Amino acid sequence: MNRWIDMAILMGGWIALQAWILPRLGMSTCMVPRQPRSALPAEPEETNMQGYGMRQVLTGDFDHAIERVTEALKTEGFGVLTDIDVQATLKKKIDVDFRKYRILGACNPPFAHRALTADLDVGLLLPCNVIVYQDDDGQNVVSAVDPAQMIPSDGNPALAALAQDVRGRLQRAIALLA
Repeated sequence: MNRWIDMAILMGGWIALQAWILPRLGMSTCMVPRQPRSALPAEPEETNMQGYGMRQVLTGDFDHAIERVTEALKTEGFGVLTDIDVQATLKKKIDVDFRKYRILGACNPPFAHRALTADLDVGLLLPCNVIVYQDDDGQNVVSAVDPAQMIPSDGNPALAALAQDVRGRLQRAIALLA
């Protein structure tokens, strides 16, 4: 009997966790409805918002797509701090073949400094991830995280405003790829 009570207490904690934390991270579960798109600030027409962030599909050579993304990010003050080649890593570590897939860690130093000054724990969300991968049709998909979905709007107002600024910069960079 005690085992069932313990399980109920644990499940109640998990439900509370889902109801409070996941929406603030822009995530949803079957129990927590995702914030409707109409409630989010408007984004440029050229940028397709999906899932965890903004998305653009490119045709052509994968390596050229990486170059274009890097240049587009530079126009908005972002540098690429990290470049993780997921395909190569998975082959080396667990000997599996995987599609072309890169994770670029984009950083705008003045914005990163402002964010860390506002809240040191925001470092958990840095740098801003931008992924580039080749889909099943051979097209290159570019997606950038939406910082505004990751920062609670009812938390630190300075951080929420900064997330909106960074979101706009990432949207403009992704829109340049169209």
